[in-house]
Parts: sequence; C-alpha cells; structure tokens
Amino acid sequence: MPRVTIDGRSVDVEPGTTILDAARKLGIEIPTLCHLADHDPETSCMACVVRVNGSASLTPSCARIAEEGMAVESEVEDIRAIRRMAFELLLSDHIGDCIAPCHHTCPAHMEIPLMLRQVSEGQMREALRTIKKDIALPAVLGRVCPEVCERTCRRTFYDHPASICMVKRIVADEDFASGDPYVPERAPASGKRVAVVGSGPAGLAAAYYLAQDGHEVVIYDARDEPGGALRYNVPEEKLPRGVLNAEIGIIRRLGVTFRMNTRLGSDLTLADLRGDFDAVFLGTGELEPGKAYELGLHAPGTRLPANLSTLETAAPGVFAGGDLVRRRRLAVRSIADGKIAAHGISRYLRGLKPEGESHGCASRMGQVDRETIDLLMTGKVSSEDRHVPQTGPSEGFTPTEARVESMRCLHCDCRAKDNCGLRDFSESYEAAQGRFKGSRRVLVPLQEGSRLIFEPGKCIACGLCVQITCKGGEPLGLTFIGRGFDMRIGVPFDRPIADGLTVTADACVNACPTGAIAFADSELLRQPWEPRVAVEDRVHD
Repeated sequence: MPRVTIDGRSVDVEPGTTILDAARKLGIEIPTLCHLADHDPETSCMACVVRVNGSASLTPSCARIAEEGMAVESEVEDIRAIRRMAFELLLSDHIGDCIAPCHHTCPAHMEIPLMLRQVSEGQMREALRTIKKDIALPAVLGRVCPEVCERTCRRTFYDHPASICMVKRIVADEDFASGDPYVPERAPASGKRVAVVGSGPAGLAAAYYLAQDGHEVVIYDARDEPGGALRYNVPEEKLPRGVLNAEIGIIRRLGVTFRMNTRLGSDLTLADLRGDFDAVFLGTGELEPGKAYELGLHAPGTRLPANLSTLETAAPGVFAGGDLVRRRRLAVRSIADGKIAAHGISRYLRGLKPEGESHGCASRMGQVDRETIDLLMTGKVSSEDRHVPQTGPSEGFTPTEARVESMRCLHCDCRAKDNCGLRDFSESYEAAQGRFKGSRRVLVPLQEGSRLIFEPGKCIACGLCVQITCKGGEPLGLTFIGRGFDMRIGVPFDRPIADGLTVTADACVNACPTGAIAFADSELLRQPWEPRVAVEDRVHD
C-alpha cells in the first residue's frame, strides 16, 4: 500500500486512491466544489489544489493519484490564497442573493421569504416557527414595527412592497386563536440562573431565548405590569393590551419568573444580582443622568457602552441592550438585541467567549433594474398589486388575504443558502465577492418544471449534474452548451429542466454545490451538501 505524507502526517492508502481521499482519511479537509465519488474528476473549480514534492506548480488533488513517498502540502498560506482566489472568481460571476434584501435589512434577521412561502402554502404553524426563531413577539411587532424590511423589498420596483408585517401579524394572531398557541421546547436545565432587568421588548426577548436554552430566568421591573414602553407608551388602539398579555403569557409558560415593583438601585443593586445570578441582562431603557454611577457601571452619558456584536459590557457576565445601548427607539431593534444578548449569555455560561451571531458569507446582487424584476416575476409569483385588508388596515388580513399577499413575494433568497458549498468555503477562506470586477453575467429567467427550479445565474458549471444524468440513464439529461466564458449548463434542444431530469432530479439537487438546481417546494429540503456520496445512493426510480 502506498504511504503518503500530507501536511506532515503519514497515511497508508489503497492503490489508486487520490490525494483528496487520502487527506480525508487523515481528517484533513481539502475544499472542492466539483467532486463526486465514483465519477470522473471534473477539475473545474480548482479549489482542491495542493503542492506535491515541493513543485512550483499546483495540482488538483481530486485527480492526482497518491504515490509511494509523496509529500503533499495542503494548508500553507500561498495555497490558501490561491483557493481564496478561486472562490472569488466564482463569486464574481455568481448572480443571486444568499439572503433576500428584506431578510438582510430586518434588525432581527428573520427569514422573511421562507415565512411568506409557508403562508402562501397554507403552512401557518410552520410559518410561526420560522418567525419565532428570530422574533419573540410577532403579534406585537406586526402592529408596531415601522416596516424596516419592506423598504428594501424588490417588489417596490414593480409596484409596491409585500405586506410583510401584516402577514406576520395574522400568523401570530391565528396561533393564539387556535387555542393551542405554540410554545417552543426548552433545553434540559442548565443549572444556571440569569437575571433580566427590565420587562420591555429587549428584556422579554432575552428571557424568551434564555429560557429555551434551559436557564432559570427571573425578570425584575419597577412597574406594576410587564411590557415596558410597549405597555406604557404605545396607545391601546395601536397595540391592544390583550395581544401584549398573550405574548407575555408564552414567556411565562417557558418558566420565566416576573418580579414586578422592584427597582434596580433602590430595591436591589447590580452587585446583589451579580452575586445571586450567573449572568445579568440590563434592558432598562435609557438611563437617567448619573444612574450608571449608582449602579457601579461606567457610562459617559445616559447610555451604557457595550460590544454591539455580543452586547457584553465591561463588567464580566453583565450584558445590556435596547435603548440602554442604542439611540434608535425601535421595538424590533430591541427585540433583536434580546436575542443577540441571549446568544452571548448562553455562550458565556458555557465557558465560551461570547460572539455575535454569524450570518455567513452573503452573495448579493445589489441594486437591480425593472428589467431584472420582470425576470423575477415568473412562476407562482402573483402579478397583483399590494392588498389592503377588506375590513381595513387596523383589522389586518384574514388568513386567505395573507396567503394571496404572500404570493406576491419574489423569493429573492437562495433556497440553498444554509446548504451551499460555495458559500461555506467562501466564508471559511474569507473570499470577497467584489474583488474581481468586470462584466458579470446577466440574470436570466429561472426555469421551473414539476417540483424543480433551475437558476442558471447561480450555476458554476462544475459538471456534476451532466455526469449524474449521463450515468443515471436520462433520455435527455443535461449538457454543456456553448464554449468559453459563455458556456452554460442546460437541457439539449432548449427543452425545460423537467424534461432533462426525469429520474435523477434528487441526485442533481443533492450534488449541486450552489443550489442552482433546487426544489421549488419549501418543504422539500435537500440533504446536507456532501459531494462525496455516489450517485447510485441518490437516484430514485
């Protein structure tokens, strides 16, 4: 058996084993976007290059057979730089958004397009789960949010933005009306205790997520009832107190304890809380002048300095958010802060360094013109203008109206954004989409067929799908069309995508490293991206 050395580690391999597979046997990850086990090497992405025996040139590890005595370098800096360049070249010609503009703009980073797809398909419970993953008080925000996300909706360039907030509102309202409102599962008890000071939107959101993580949470507030500015500053006609109480009721059902009429600074001190609890979250709102000093904190004015990525303060174990640290008085921003702080606190309680939430490398199309929007107005996208509730905006949508409005979404997001090889490797190699300038491919209409969607602008022409359809016995299959930079993947004779994928659709979706071929139905989630699985294990007759 040949013995090879990779990055100073030796391994014996079977004859005919590639360097790529030898590295994997050692647990060394060499990136590749165009490799599939039991298929011919494509060597198209050039991400798997390595140096063999000190050579000045590099070779693709997916195609080079390991030989006795071979010494391979994989993780040296110049090789990483070349791989980074390979990803940046692919990104420079990649047409598509990882996340939609509305998702990017939402302070809580809610997966808005997924929520709208679920509502359009009548999956209201699933839509609520999507919402509450990022927004603790959706029924409240559906009434008081300033619709930040709607300002960047691309539908604006066609007619008017989707009514995202109003759809979110009916999803939450229907959940309460069901009589069995959704209560997320709690993790096993962590044995840790967290004090939350302030029961406004930031404090409520922090408690909501901390309780889910298994921590014992106690909320302290100087007022008679919880809600903070939501209860005492927002008019009843805009935010009915029954709605606010219902949302707070879910937090109570998660096991959160409320201790009202308890003022920080007079009834208890920050030192008391730090002694009795493992961590503290401060969501008291803007401080009165001099109040920080009384609490034993250092603040130059009425706001407390904090790391805006983690919301840590200078005091160990003390986090802060909402109007206490930010100048923008937005409930959605405060609710987002509560989620961020809960994430940081949970890491702190596990002995890990708090860090901000990672949203991954994000390919972005940027500003688009009307012609591009026209191309997105395909398939199930409704051409109707923005709907107004029949009973008036104050009453909100009915479930049927919400479904109709949700069908107006252009679905700018990528259905494979959480399962994309190009995105994952670009993030780990810190590749920059804008490094290489020049004329990019133009957006071409996505192709829909049966349960599939093919987005040519996201295709990197790796060739895996061409091999899969050939090996799978497709009558037409997929092929390379054209030459050079203009070469593309398509079905012969310009036939629809469904005609080319009659028996190998699942295999092609699962092998595609960028999600260019994806399932149209939001419930048909592809398997985790894994380019090493053979096609025989994926094709379904």
